[in-house]
Amino acid sequence: MYHLSLEREAVAGAEYALLPGDPARVKDIATTPPFANARELACKREFRTWLGYVGGVPVLVTSTGIGGPSTSIAVEELAQLGVRTFLRVGTCGAIQPHVKVGDIVITTGAVRLEGASTHYAPIEYPAVAHHRLVDALVEAARALRITHHVGITCSSDTFYPGQERADSFSGYVPRRFQGITEEWRRLRVFNYEMEAATLLTMCGALGLRGGCVTGVVDRHAEGGRITPQTLRKAEGNVVRVAVKAMEILIREDGRDSPGQ
Repeated sequence: MYHLSLEREAVAGAEYALLPGDPARVKDIATTPPFANARELACKREFRTWLGYVGGVPVLVTSTGIGGPSTSIAVEELAQLGVRTFLRVGTCGAIQPHVKVGDIVITTGAVRLEGASTHYAPIEYPAVAHHRLVDALVEAARALRITHHVGITCSSDTFYPGQERADSFSGYVPRRFQGITEEWRRLRVFNYEMEAATLLTMCGALGLRGGCVTGVVDRHAEGGRITPQTLRKAEGNVVRVAVKAMEILIREDGRDSPGQ
């Protein structure tokens, strides 16, 4: 695979992949119990991949970089290598006032406020998570007693104007985005992030299983300021839930067909 710098033989037949955005988060995920025998396979551009085993089953951890275009490349090439289940493990900003820093959001569907997904399906096509991944994530969060919210995410192509941030270089939010956060709040959207819609649309259109879980690092109502402390708290919680959910999913898949 040109971008991932991987060959089929290297991935040991892995059909599962965890997808953080940040390459620096890959090792942390791949060395979180019950992952075992983890090792790095490749690192090229924003794409870093480790292989580990959960319950004896090979699982890849591959970073996607930021945004839909690079995410689409990672999913495309991993699917060509045999991966059929994809779980995004990321961070997000809260839109709803009751969602706190350190909570996690389990995405059921995503607002397609981005462009990459339109290369796979028209905008009317829904970006929805596979029910098996949603169920596993909820079970994991409950088992770990981590505060979680289940619902709709907004995926934006941009971090600044698309998320109505005024702390950009210009300090100006274009008219099409002015007031958009209040609209999403009233429509019961929980959070902003940048990759879920691309992943979920691709998986739905290509017959793959996709899911997304994100840790809250900032709250829009408080100005959206991210600190090292909020980042560590959110990352720690979301990684634990994602790895636990993968363990649950693999165990359940062993009882019946993974494609169900």
